[in-house]
Amino acid sequence: MDAETKGFLRDILTDLKEIDYIKPEEIPNIDLYMDQVTTFIESHLAPSNHRKDGKILTKTMINNYAKNDLLPPPEKKKYSKEHMLTLIFIYYFKNVMSISDIQTVLNPITERYFGKEEGNLHLADIYNEVFGMEYQETKDVMKELSKKFTKAEESFPDITGEEAEMLHRFSLICLLSYDIYIKKAIIERLVDQMNEEKAAQPAHDKHKK
Repeated sequence: MDAETKGFLRDILTDLKEIDYIKPEEIPNIDLYMDQVTTFIESHLAPSNHRKDGKILTKTMINNYAKNDLLPPPEKKKYSKEHMLTLIFIYYFKNVMSISDIQTVLNPITERYFGKEEGNLHLADIYNEVFGMEYQETKDVMKELSKKFTKAEESFPDITGEEAEMLHRFSLICLLSYDIYIKKAIIERLVDQMNEEKAAQPAHDKHKK
């Protein structure tokens, strides 16, 4: 691995270290208007938006999420802390799932825990538990990324110079793409399983009666 490639890898790993999730205590405890919601989300999730070619969250997006029953409607045009938590889940999910798949995954959570004062578990607890695993997951991703870099650099051993650099970069992109493909396939299978269980539930309940 040449010095330039090592520097590139070091920069990426540094960027990964800077990615952090929005902690519940960072979210205002007062209800927010739409402009305040988008401003807050933009400012806190900007480090994870490396392309810098579009808004992280817009008014149109939020309205569409509400229309598609992904986000519970605001109260008097104001969004609660739980609205914010739900929007953050949607933000991460939308990069790998369709709207209908996000509905399948997220709706059971919001239906059971959104706005519920009773019970031992609340939406903030679920958010904390899931994103609390982020630190170790980031470390694991960094280790795996280093391995893929090394593997890509070892490809096409008989090629040198500019051609080798091009092929090594292409190999790395292929390795990363395949990794995403496999994980996306697993997510889709889990979502399909949830849909199958949901479709079978009414018949099952009817049979029980």
